Amino acid sequence: MEVDESGADQRIDNFLFRHLKGVPKSHIYRILRGGEVRVNKKRVTQTYRLQLGDLLRIPPIRVAEKPEAEFVPAMEFPILYEDEALLAINKPSGTAVHGGSGVSFGVIEQLRRARPQAKFLELVHRLDRETSGVLLVAKKRSALTGLHEIMREGNSDKRYYALVLGEWKNARQHVKLPLHKFDTPQGEKRVMVREDGQQAHTIFNLQKNWPGFSLLEAELKTGRTHQIRVHLSHLGFPIAGDDKYGDFSRNKALMKQGLKRMFLHAHSISFNHPLTGEPLQITAPLPPELDGFIARLDAGAA
Repeated sequence: MEVDESGADQRIDNFLFRHLKGVPKSHIYRILRGGEVRVNKKRVTQTYRLQLGDLLRIPPIRVAEKPEAEFVPAMEFPILYEDEALLAINKPSGTAVHGGSGVSFGVIEQLRRARPQAKFLELVHRLDRETSGVLLVAKKRSALTGLHEIMREGNSDKRYYALVLGEWKNARQHVKLPLHKFDTPQGEKRVMVREDGQQAHTIFNLQKNWPGFSLLEAELKTGRTHQIRVHLSHLGFPIAGDDKYGDFSRNKALMKQGLKRMFLHAHSISFNHPLTGEPLQITAPLPPELDGFIARLDAGAA
């Protein structure tokens, strides 16, 4: 096979893991060590990085018959930005970003089904299932690795809107509380503040107060799982509608008042384009159900 954009600059062992699903890793390393895999008719080591146009020979390999794949419906999502390297969509609440953990498919599988001609589509980052807003998808491996480097070095600016229960006082507040991941007895992934956890840093900017509620903008300085939700819950300001770390009795009352989801929305991300260097700011407006709840709070305050 000839290596195209989807395999360029990828280590050959990782490329083979992806293309030979179901084949034990030990077997893949064995055929690499034995010289049965050839690149441009030459032996290579497992650390070789494939180049665009490389001719790759893979020996015949017997694999178990694949079970019939579950049906994935094709789905396009509202596009906030798109060029030849990058796609930014406005993810709806209630949709997982990828399949797994009891979810058959997510945004990325539906996008791939909707765009069969696309040779490469990979998530750049993740959003919780109930969180809406800006989600980045790379259309080239060079864009994916570039964006990962930008985010790792802290050269992107991600901002979220969160409506919390309680009246927040400070106009701008840095929160640095370490986070520890654990599994509940039921097997659910959870996060808690704990001294030996991973460093986590969020900045909260107060946007507006109402009796019993505050709208905050959260700036992510680190990208830990459930970071905003756990920081706010630990401080006594749980996010309205949060079914994991929230106030469950208040959430029931909020559902009757029309808020049927968690009020957390990824509204903005800024960075320099990984290939052109052009400064980009991509924003997603508040979805109607959240905008409508804010309007009801305003009307009640009036």
